[in-house]
Amino acid sequence: MPDLKFFVGWDSREDIAYQVARQSLLQNASIDVEVTPIRLQDLVSRGVYTRDVDPLASTEFTYSRFFTPWLAGNSGWAAFCDCDFLFFGDVAELLGMLDDSKAVCCVHHDYKPKNETKMDGKAQTSYPRKNWSSLMLFNCDHPSTKGLTPEVVNSESGAYLHRMQWAKDEEIGSVPEEWNWLEGWSEKPSAGKPKAVHFTNGGPWFKDWQNVDYAEDWLKIAKSIDPGFQPI
Repeated sequence: MPDLKFFVGWDSREDIAYQVARQSLLQNASIDVEVTPIRLQDLVSRGVYTRDVDPLASTEFTYSRFFTPWLAGNSGWAAFCDCDFLFFGDVAELLGMLDDSKAVCCVHHDYKPKNETKMDGKAQTSYPRKNWSSLMLFNCDHPSTKGLTPEVVNSESGAYLHRMQWAKDEEIGSVPEEWNWLEGWSEKPSAGKPKAVHFTNGGPWFKDWQNVDYAEDWLKIAKSIDPGFQPI
């Protein structure tokens, strides 16, 4: 049994982003972490995911991320993050932040996008609690989280899911911003690096997104995985 089950959103257009997120997470972890990609097609093939295609969904895991508790067996704690993460911190530290009275823990950003589009041309939207769901620690034993069934994930609105309306406000615990540091928006630390960088607008896998903070660190890992890697 791993010390932490960690699920990462996977998108067919950005497999290298997933690979870097996974590698950076594992190489900095001092505990046994089981990293699992959430592949939408796998859930569709199993008959678990039945939502209609949402033209506004920016990734293939826009909704499937909320299957994390179900995929974790509805027991214990399980983590999720988007594929566009780069880890510098040891995720063992997250275990010390868990509170069994909470249904979910995340960074409470007060985020307002600076751009109208992302680097892949997708529209940049703004809504309450934006980016809260890009890194979540689910308490799968909590009654509110147990209510996040496949039926609910397949039928409820994006607002209900992403704004965490399935949990009471007091059941949403807080994680320091350094664990979901938004490139281009979060304030750069005066020393050291964030625990986890989130390339929320676009990352170094795009050829026009090479000069952002921590791009060199991301590219180093990408080329260790695929020496022939070329940005798209």
